[in-house]
Amino acid sequence: MKQRPGKHRDGHSNSWQLRGDSLLCSNDGMPEKAKPASSADQTALLRQLPSVDELLLRPRVADLGRKLERGFLVEMVRGVLAQSRRDIVSGERLEEGNLAVEAMELRIVRSVEQALAPSLRGVINASGVILHTNLGRAPLPAAILEEFQQTATQYSNLEYDVAAGARGKRDVHTSRLIEQLTGAEAAIVVNNCAAAVLVTLAALARGGEVIVSRGELIEIGDGFRIPEIMEQSGAVLREVGTTNRTRIADYENAINEKTRVILRVHPSNFTVSGFTEKPIVEELVALGKRNRLPIVEDLGSVAWWIFSSVGDQRTDGAGKRRSGILAGTFQRR
Repeated sequence: MKQRPGKHRDGHSNSWQLRGDSLLCSNDGMPEKAKPASSADQTALLRQLPSVDELLLRPRVADLGRKLERGFLVEMVRGVLAQSRRDIVSGERLEEGNLAVEAMELRIVRSVEQALAPSLRGVINASGVILHTNLGRAPLPAAILEEFQQTATQYSNLEYDVAAGARGKRDVHTSRLIEQLTGAEAAIVVNNCAAAVLVTLAALARGGEVIVSRGELIEIGDGFRIPEIMEQSGAVLREVGTTNRTRIADYENAINEKTRVILRVHPSNFTVSGFTEKPIVEELVALGKRNRLPIVEDLGSVAWWIFSSVGDQRTDGAGKRRSGILAGTFQRR
């Protein structure tokens, strides 16, 4: 025990004392406050922890060692030991037997099972949203799953042209169907709408300007922002209009020799109400034709068409056929 006493000019004493492993401060009866530190009991518990090698020899852990790569198993053991040390040092009351080697063996087995368990699992969709992005969108029918299983469990012509006897392109399996469905000249499938916008802009507008309404500079999903996607594609953002009102004249006045694309973005869950205005797609398409510019519309996850009450006509929500270059995820209903 060490003590470093001292006195103030008013005669009051002040002392710092080191008791055991804790530094205590005393000032004429003021409450003593201890800094976090390991006590003798904690030190004893830390010394009782088994070694990595000892745990690897436990029956259930050794059984895992015959099935798993050793480095992975060692990391699991070290993780359990590290958590046990944190539990001891935290000062929280430990349950009886929590640090016993049998208990640690069981925790290692559970850690391995959790690490190797599939992260995807079925859930109940009680959100009220049928096509929910966070919940996997639409469940696949049994017929599709059977086809997947048949193809995925054997070699296939994924990237091979059987008729030509040469290497082919993997996009043809989906592109021809989308071309028939939409009337597009070509199509490619990616795994989300942000990727569709990125690929489209990289192909059509790299090094040039892309005109976008200020009211459509939104964030897609969890962190995909239109300005950042545009920057990654190599295109330059050209903002027009205001947050609530953008007219066709705003797009037209912004067109110059550097313009490569006019982009229209689906606002997702973001809405502006009240004093608002924006041109319809047909106006943008007409503007694009006059200036020989492609119109790219990010459709988000809206329906590609709806069935009208008088027949099977493929239309948008306003009853008009879609036109222009489209980037988005499409759902038929």
